[in-house]
Amino acid sequence: MAIASRPTVPSPHFPPGAIAARRALALSQRAVAPADNRGKRVGILVVAFNAVTTLATVLQRIPSPVWDNVEEVVVFDDASRDDTYTLAVGYKALRGLDKLTVLRNPKNLGYGGNQKLGYRYFLDKGFDAVVLLHGDGQYAPEVLSDLYAPLVSGEADAVFGSRMMPEYGGPRHGGMPLYKLVGNRILTAFENRSLGMALTEFHSGYRAYSLAAMRRIDLSHMTDDFHFDTEIIIKLRHQGLRILEVPIPTFYGDELCYVDGLKYAGDVFRAVIRYRRTRSGRRCYPEFAEYAPQSPPPVP
Repeated sequence: MAIASRPTVPSPHFPPGAIAARRALALSQRAVAPADNRGKRVGILVVAFNAVTTLATVLQRIPSPVWDNVEEVVVFDDASRDDTYTLAVGYKALRGLDKLTVLRNPKNLGYGGNQKLGYRYFLDKGFDAVVLLHGDGQYAPEVLSDLYAPLVSGEADAVFGSRMMPEYGGPRHGGMPLYKLVGNRILTAFENRSLGMALTEFHSGYRAYSLAAMRRIDLSHMTDDFHFDTEIIIKLRHQGLRILEVPIPTFYGDELCYVDGLKYAGDVFRAVIRYRRTRSGRRCYPEFAEYAPQSPPPVP
């Protein structure tokens, strides 16, 4: 009888992103928060799409104290066209990681859709907090505990990693292209002014949420696209939930970017306008329908 071969995992190596992150951490002389979960059930949601070249090192870079303190790390492979899922399964088997769960979506749900599925997974299992980590290596796993520490201590309901804060040298130090930096700052200024906020960055994908807070957010009609992150900030703000920013290193390397910058900017702008129109009662859009003054039937 033929025996199926075990999926292979490339030999561990640290790509430029890991090296850059560690260099930034060393230069900052900033102590990373203790990994202690304080008795809370903490999960890590790893969203992955075509991440076969980066996912293994992202998982390897999660510090041992974090592995010890989180209850589960779940990779949600969003129907990748490459061997992301096979690699993740092999990594789990070869490393003997009981805390690592690997799931594959039957069809691509999109960046926002994959997040929604992941948050529902942790909500259904009764977790207290979840950290969103990207499988492409753009965000440093070395600072994961900085993201969830304010949640387990009760200091915040949501924590956002900001590349605009100066502690790790700022966005240009980490290779953020100038056009992305300018676009980020223009959109962030527009969103801050429109929503009465003062965030240093609206567009980081490195985030952590209290699931008690997440239970108050209606995910059902939110976008499956990249501006999901903007819609969730709007909802957190509307409901008076506490948002805290923490500094994170910036890294831009040779990872593939699936975001159409101009479309994304337009989607962000429209999300803010649709929220303001819904809140004022002029129109009612389904993703914000719960905030309409008298909740009239939503406009498609």
